[in-house]
Amino acid sequence: MNNEGIDNQNLKEKTAQGLYWAFLSSGGVQLLNLVIGIFLARLLSPGEYGIVGMLAIFTLLANNLQESGFGVALVNIKDIKHNDYNSVFWFNVGMSLLLYLILFLCAPLIARFFHQPCLVPLSRFLFLAFIITSLCISPNAMLVRNLKMKEKAITSLSALVISGTVAVIMAFNGFSYWSLATQQVLYNVVICIGRYYYTRWCPTLKVDFTPVRRMFSFSYKVLITAVLTTINNNVLTVIFGRLFPAQAVGNFTQANKWNTMANQLVTNTVSQVAQPVLTSVTDDKERQCRVFGKMLRFTAFLAFPAMFGLAMVAPQVILIAIGEKWVNSIPLLQILCISGAFIPLYTVYQNLFLSQGKSDTYMWLTISQIAIMLIAVLACHKLGIMAMVIAFACINILWLLAWQLFASKLIGYRFVTMLRDLLPFMLIALVVMGVTYLVTQFISNMYLLLVVRILLAATLYVLTMKLLHARILEECIEFIRSKKSNHQQQ
Repeated sequence: MNNEGIDNQNLKEKTAQGLYWAFLSSGGVQLLNLVIGIFLARLLSPGEYGIVGMLAIFTLLANNLQESGFGVALVNIKDIKHNDYNSVFWFNVGMSLLLYLILFLCAPLIARFFHQPCLVPLSRFLFLAFIITSLCISPNAMLVRNLKMKEKAITSLSALVISGTVAVIMAFNGFSYWSLATQQVLYNVVICIGRYYYTRWCPTLKVDFTPVRRMFSFSYKVLITAVLTTINNNVLTVIFGRLFPAQAVGNFTQANKWNTMANQLVTNTVSQVAQPVLTSVTDDKERQCRVFGKMLRFTAFLAFPAMFGLAMVAPQVILIAIGEKWVNSIPLLQILCISGAFIPLYTVYQNLFLSQGKSDTYMWLTISQIAIMLIAVLACHKLGIMAMVIAFACINILWLLAWQLFASKLIGYRFVTMLRDLLPFMLIALVVMGVTYLVTQFISNMYLLLVVRILLAATLYVLTMKLLHARILEECIEFIRSKKSNHQQQ
C-alpha cells in the first residue's frame, strides 16, 4: 500500500514536471510563431503563402519522421541499449536519402499537378527537411523517454527564434515565398543540433539492423498512421491547390495556421508526456484508466476554452494582427477552431493505443477516418470552400466516438465516463464564450473589444471552475505555488 502510494506520487510529480515544461515549450513556441507569423503575413501576400501551402503536406510528412515510427518504438522499449538507437539512426538516414531522391525526381510532376512551375526548385529545397529530421530521431527519443522537456523547450525556442528572424529578414528584402521555405528548413537544422547537444549521443559505424527488424512490426504501423494523419489534416490544402487559385489556398493556409498554433499549444503539451506516462502504467489496467481519464480532463480543461475563445475573437485577431487582405480567412478560421478543440483529445487516445502496443488499431482507425473525410469533402466540392471545410470539421468531431469505442474495449474506459469527463468543460466553455460575446458586442473599438473579450472570457472561465471546485484547476494552482516556493527557497 505504501509502495503504491510512493509510486503514484512519483508518477504524479514526473507527469506534472513534464507537463509544466511541455506547456512552457509549446506556449513559447506558439507565442513566437504568432509574432513571427504576424510579421511575415504583413510582408507577404495570400498568393505567396498559397505557393508554400501547397507543399505543406510534404514538409509535415518530414516532421513525422522525427516523432513517429521508430521514435515511438524507442520510447516504448523497456531496457534500451545504444545498439537500438544506432540501428534506428542508420535505417532512417538511408530511407530518408532514398525518399529525397524519389521526391527530387517527382518535383516536376508536383508542380504540374498544382499548375505552378515555381514549385520545382522550391519543393526540392523543402524536401531537404526529410534528411535533416531523420538525423535526430534517436536523440529525440532519448529526451522523450527521460521526460527532458526543459531541454526540448530550449531547443525548440532557439530554433524558432533563429529561423523566424532569418525568414523575416528575407521577406523584408523581397525573397517572397523563399523566406517561408528557408524558415522551415533552418528550423529543422537548429532542432537537430539541439537534440545532439543535450543528449551527447553519437552514432557508431558498427551497424546492426536486428533491433530495427524487431521493432518493425510495431513501428511501420505508427509511421504509416502518422503519415496518414498528416494527409488527413492537410487534405484540404492539396484539394484546394488543385481546384482553386493560389490566393484561396493562401487564405485557407493562414486560417489553418492560426488554428494549428492554438490547438498545438495543448496538443504538444500533452503529447510530449502522454506516451511515456501511459507506458509506465501499462501493467495496471485500472491505474492506466485513471491516468488516462485525468489526462483527458486536463486536455479538455485547456482545449475547449482556448479554441472556442479563438473562434469568438477571430475577426479582431485577424484584422488587427495581419490586416484586411486576410479578411476571407476569418470564417474559415472560426469553423476550424470548433473542430480544432477536439484535436488535442485525439492525441490522448492515440497515445493510449501506442502505450499498449496497439499500433494496428491506431492505424486502421486513422485510415477509416481519412476515407470518410475524403468522401465527405469531395461530395461538397461543388458547394465551394466553406462547405468543404464544414464537412471536414464535422467528421473530425464525430470520429472521436470511434476512438472512444475502442478505448472502452482496451482499458474499460466507458462512454458514460468520457461524457462525464469532457462535457462539463465543453459546455462551460461554450456558455462563457456566449455570455462574453453578448455582453461585449456593443463595443465598437476593435482593439478594446479584443482585450475585453479575452480578459472577460478568461475571468469567467476560471471563476466558474473555482466555484465548481474543479480538481484540475486546483492541482494546477497547487503546482504553480510549489514551483514558486521552490524558486524562493533556492
